[in-house]
Amino acid sequence: MVKVIASDVRKGNVLEHEDGKLYVVLSHETFRPGKGTPTTTIVMRRIVDGVKTTAVFKTTDGLEKAFVEEVKHTYLYDDGDSGLVFMNPDTYDQVHLSRDMVGDQAAWLQPEMTVHLTMFEGQALSIDLPPRVTATIETTEPVVKGQTASSSYKPAMLDNGIKTMVPPHIDVGTRVVVSTEDASYVERAKD
Repeated sequence: MVKVIASDVRKGNVLEHEDGKLYVVLSHETFRPGKGTPTTTIVMRRIVDGVKTTAVFKTTDGLEKAFVEEVKHTYLYDDGDSGLVFMNPDTYDQVHLSRDMVGDQAAWLQPEMTVHLTMFEGQALSIDLPPRVTATIETTEPVVKGQTASSSYKPAMLDNGIKTMVPPHIDVGTRVVVSTEDASYVERAKD
């Protein structure tokens, strides 16, 4: 274990909390008021049973950070019962992750996609997706004549069920590159 200050904690870090159990950080936010002590709010999930908790620390409070390793895995398929199946391309070991653990990120998964799993003592704690994914536009509004392309975007539904905003010239069936972080349109796919 290594001591880190609360303001340096990032998503995916594994912390040992006051109760002696390990938690994976889901999100963090630092608040710096004009007067008073700056604080960091950390939302985390207990590894043992998946219970989420929120804790507020002074930004200078010391926290215990566990050593974890990021291991590259390939997404294989959704098993339905046991969840999502990933394979380590080096050892061919398969890892089953529950849908609860992957959460909303499951919609971005595509067969043969390379992801990074944060592992602690052989157990997967969190998943890190590639920053961009190529998807197909399933539905969108038709182009309106006279609409300027420079500043207007229209709503669209991707083939994975996620909504995004695209430029007016993008039609149904077009493959686009989308950010997995905020579902924003990046560019038209080059394939």
